[in-house]
This record gives sequence, structure tokens and C-alpha cells, in this order.
Amino acid sequence: MDSLNTERMSSSQREVLMDQVKQQIIIANTQELLTKMGEKCFSKCISKPGSSLDSSEQKCLAMCMDRYMDSWNLVSRTYTSRLQREKNFH
Repeated sequence: MDSLNTERMSSSQREVLMDQVKQQIIIANTQELLTKMGEKCFSKCISKPGSSLDSSEQKCLAMCMDRYMDSWNLVSRTYTSRLQREKNFH
């Protein structure tokens, strides 16, 4: 794989590259979130997989996914806040 020589890039080219990297990180994080949430909630809520979900499984999945998203968002906000504080400190 060719290494990037960012020294030869203009500031606008570096900015575009950083935006693309940020977008790829967002996509990877979203994929990880969905995969982990599916795994955790499935193992917690579905004891006997079948062709359909009963109402208790549906309710469990909905609640589990809501809690997982709330936790993910809390961690993300806290992490972002911490990074911002560290950036401002330096």
C-alpha cells in the first residue's frame, strides 16, 4: 500500500482527506455498534430461535436495544467531551 505524503498536499486536500477518514471511522463505529447490539440483545432475549418472535422477545429486544443505544451515546458524549477538554488544555 502506498503511504500518503501529506506534506505535499495543500491544506484543503488534507482537510478533505481528514473528512474522509472521519467518515470511515463513523461508518466503522456504526457497524460495530449494530453488530455488538445484535449479538448482545439476541443472546439476552432469544432463548429458542424460531421462525418468529413472540411478544416478550420483541419487547426484550426493543428494551435491550434502547438501553444499548443510550449507553453507547453516553460513552460517546463522555469520550468526545474528554477529548475536547484535552485538546483545549494543550
